[in-house]
Amino acid sequence: MVRELLGEASVVRRELERVGAEGDADAVRPVLLQITVSDADAPAMAATGSRLGLSLVQGSTGLLVSGSAAACLRLAAELDTCYPQPAVSIRRALSTRRPSYLTVRGKRLSLGSRTLIMGILNLDPDSFSGDGVPETEDAVTRAQGLLKAGADILDVGGMSTRPGSEPIPEEVETARLSAVIRTLRPLTDAPISADTYRPTPVRAALEAGADIINDVSGLRDEALVAAVREYGAGVVVMHMQGTPFTMQESPSYEDVVGEIYSYLAAAVDTAKESGVAPEGIIVDPGIGFGKTLDHNLELLHRLREFTGLGQPLLVGTSRKGFIGRVTGREVSDRLTGTAATVALSIAGGADIVRVHDVGEMTAVTRMSDAIVRGASTSLTSSVSP
Repeated sequence: MVRELLGEASVVRRELERVGAEGDADAVRPVLLQITVSDADAPAMAATGSRLGLSLVQGSTGLLVSGSAAACLRLAAELDTCYPQPAVSIRRALSTRRPSYLTVRGKRLSLGSRTLIMGILNLDPDSFSGDGVPETEDAVTRAQGLLKAGADILDVGGMSTRPGSEPIPEEVETARLSAVIRTLRPLTDAPISADTYRPTPVRAALEAGADIINDVSGLRDEALVAAVREYGAGVVVMHMQGTPFTMQESPSYEDVVGEIYSYLAAAVDTAKESGVAPEGIIVDPGIGFGKTLDHNLELLHRLREFTGLGQPLLVGTSRKGFIGRVTGREVSDRLTGTAATVALSIAGGADIVRVHDVGEMTAVTRMSDAIVRGASTSLTSSVSP
């Protein structure tokens, strides 16, 4: 019998044991790398790769390199002297070490054993999903319901970022976030995330007790980065093309996965260089934020590539428009479509899923984790003091 095996490190290790072989899984684990390089440098890199036994295809903007992970790492070592940046990028892409913990303002959440659930709490009545609760008392009641249903993190948003939405006055967003977060903070030890990208609401949310800033703008504002660093908070670095008002006006990419990967890699580097703790940085490819239906589907299909960034990976697909495009369902009837995207996101390497329907998605994540992570999982909170 001959069969093709899934080229993941865990599968390769298990199959080595199954056939009674000893050795490094990286020596046989298959890898396909895309290396962007100038016409002048491509021939020398290609020659080095060929000498190491790698298969290469040279194009007008770079190389496609295939071979074992070990051979690709040897290529990085050979390139260190003359081409240090590609060498660093190769090592980053091949890194199989995923973070074991997410640490935000003294709270530590375990990663890897199961998928974390970020429950959505919208405070703006203009929310695309129709679930905005502007009154503080109602919002706190809903938040407690999300936690009881299984949310590990609460994501509180004071302003809609749906396609076509315009910013509300900063003082309104600030007041909403401050009131709800300040009321919630003594009621739960679960991390609270503030879904905002403007420095004044950011600081107000952190002062009120938020642990994470969920920045849909992808760290475009240095003042936001400074606030995150100052408070020792975590941050979600999300990709968005344009602004919420303009993002769905003919979004276009030459290479949607490559461009978003590069953007997130640069933003993560900027955050680290600015003093933000690496163990608190989360990346999010921004499903639905400046992407067409085909863009969203390709991002989900190739989601695992983003694990090469070496940071916890968050995916937010809940009730979004592309699900409606595929299924023909309205916002209020996208539960099953959302469940499919959540399950496949977990299969693609997501560490955190951001959802509206926490109770239902808790069951989806539990079942998906049992398959993908190879073990039964606990539904108890993973936050340690």
